Amino acid sequence: MFDVIAFDADDTLWHNESIFTMTQNKFREMLSSHGPEVVEQTLSSTQIKNLKHFGYGVKGFILSMIETSIELTNGDVSGNEIQQILDFGREMLAAPIELLPHVREVVEELSQNYHLWLITKGDLIDQETKIARSGLADYFSNVEIVSDKTIVTYTKILTQHRIEPVRFIMIGNSMRSDIVPLVQIGAHAVHIPYSSTWEHEQDHPHVDSDHYSELQHIGLLPNLILEKG
Repeated sequence: MFDVIAFDADDTLWHNESIFTMTQNKFREMLSSHGPEVVEQTLSSTQIKNLKHFGYGVKGFILSMIETSIELTNGDVSGNEIQQILDFGREMLAAPIELLPHVREVVEELSQNYHLWLITKGDLIDQETKIARSGLADYFSNVEIVSDKTIVTYTKILTQHRIEPVRFIMIGNSMRSDIVPLVQIGAHAVHIPYSSTWEHEQDHPHVDSDHYSELQHIGLLPNLILEKG
């Protein structure tokens, strides 16, 4: 039934949001005198505002932390504090890639009978590095690193590769990025929720649950693919 099975990367194949959460905790501690809720709300709004300028990923997150610290301190943030934020970013970029349970065996199994793609958004260098370090790169016949995941993005990719939406299925943890756009173009989608999701990714149009599948974990995916096939 499917010409291509595509996977999201961050928080679908390996842990990612947990790294951002740990860094946000450190950032709140650094600016604790301003109150944790104020720091969190200011950082969140700054990130969303900056998406159109810096895109998704660690580097944009670092710049948003620096901007937030400047705003909350009225420009009195110290050089040492900015250095600390830069160190946070380097730690994030160097964090080990920890695959989610069942990922390796599922990807290996499905690659024997299907063309597998990886479609992820974020910083090009960071995502390329993570894919290489994951040990999964050889299983994917096509890797797309995009600035955002929208109807336009998916339609362009499928058109370039002459893939009919009805013969394409996307696996991901984000309703906003991995499920809703696919449903809207008539493709298939499987939602596998991660333990935590960035608030921005939870803001999405409603789609009926009968238009996509939801699994508790990726280990259940091969049986679902067989059922649909």
